Amino acid sequence: MSTLTPSPSGSVAAEALAFLDAHPEIEAVDIVLHDSNGVGRGKIIRRHELMALYTSGRHMPISILGLDICGEDVDETDLIWDTGDQDLRAWPIPGTLAPLHGTMPPRGEVLMSLYSLDGQPMTSDPRHALQRQVDAMAAEGLYPAGAFELEFFLLANDRDADGKMRPANAVLDGRRSDKTEVYSVDHLHGMEPLFSEVYAGAAKAGINAETVISEYAPGQYEMTLHYRTDIMRAADDLVRLKRIVRLTARRFGVTACFMSKPMEKQAGSGMHFHVSLQNTSGANLFAETSEGEWNDMLLHAIGGMRATMGESMLVFAPHANSWRRFANKSYAPITNSWGVNNRSVALRVPAGPVAARRIEHRLAGVDANPYLVGATVLAAISDGLEHKIDPGPETSGNGYETGIDGSMPGDWHSAIKAAQDSGFLKQALGPDMHRTFTAVKAAEYARVANTIPDVDYHLYLHTV
Repeated sequence: MSTLTPSPSGSVAAEALAFLDAHPEIEAVDIVLHDSNGVGRGKIIRRHELMALYTSGRHMPISILGLDICGEDVDETDLIWDTGDQDLRAWPIPGTLAPLHGTMPPRGEVLMSLYSLDGQPMTSDPRHALQRQVDAMAAEGLYPAGAFELEFFLLANDRDADGKMRPANAVLDGRRSDKTEVYSVDHLHGMEPLFSEVYAGAAKAGINAETVISEYAPGQYEMTLHYRTDIMRAADDLVRLKRIVRLTARRFGVTACFMSKPMEKQAGSGMHFHVSLQNTSGANLFAETSEGEWNDMLLHAIGGMRATMGESMLVFAPHANSWRRFANKSYAPITNSWGVNNRSVALRVPAGPVAARRIEHRLAGVDANPYLVGATVLAAISDGLEHKIDPGPETSGNGYETGIDGSMPGDWHSAIKAAQDSGFLKQALGPDMHRTFTAVKAAEYARVANTIPDVDYHLYLHTV
């Protein structure tokens, strides 16, 4: 097959050449693309292969995007045997080639996206789903900006006497704590060596990782990311930072856990998405134009997100475990409510200066795919703006007790059905990505439904 010039992703060989010149120590490069679950899949290539990656791309099987969470084929995606599991071509994403901190021998990393052999986007690639919504907004003179927050647990590699997960001991001195420790700065000191390495890794990757806090559960932490005017880079930051945290934790002998709810009776981990819109001049279109009055664009954006939230929940809570996070007074919303400076609602308008006005979308768990979350939220915003959707009354006070309208699915199975039937979600993700994602989720549901959990034996083995 002839070389495609230029690269359909916009990558150029000069980037690879400059990287190799600047990093003579690099011996290999991880090439990573992300499937519908947000799992990074790809290969590790040797240094001498990098230039060919930029001039000719790299063949990858189409089935790599039709895998379930275990990495097994899902035939119902139509990406496996219906295509003969043909090779497509993966191309590097410009600006994502960077050294990996602390690897030995030294390695780099580059994110990839999949294209057909004639250079057309492979539309079951989650990156293309988000890019499609970004491009549609740009055609209207709208430019989304934002950042994702990363919540996660640092857990011990071994379980407690009851077989439950337990918080990791401090890597500084081995001190153990089973307390919540929320906002405790002294508690953070015990993980200071680990977080210092995370920050070093982020800096090498070009990621501006910011605040770290001790979150609202034993062993739970949050890291914030710098607000991006490029929403694609914001999603890239999130997937790369997860990989950095996971690898760094392994080096320190602990487990970085990105399950939504790893510990019973404790808060789960979210992936709050802060989003705003800018015009061609970079002005924030959500900022109030009259004192004391909310901006209509902000309100319509919230209206669009509320109107589509029920049928979109599978994107925000994609796994069986995701649904354990939603509980009363757990800092995870259970309604589609909105409010100002209120952490009990699904859509929060944070307090702060008018110029920084944004919406904090609080539904997604940290186990969600940020590219699909971004695509779904942007499509909802577009719907709200196009149809001037009224968001309804603002929720004041306890959002767990108000704002319930019955539109939200109550469990994973209901969310899968709602997503399968959703015309909005098909438009938001594109028909191919929608088919792939819902087929993978249906296959995973069948796997879980056919597995007998330990609680069944505990409740029924000797009693019924």
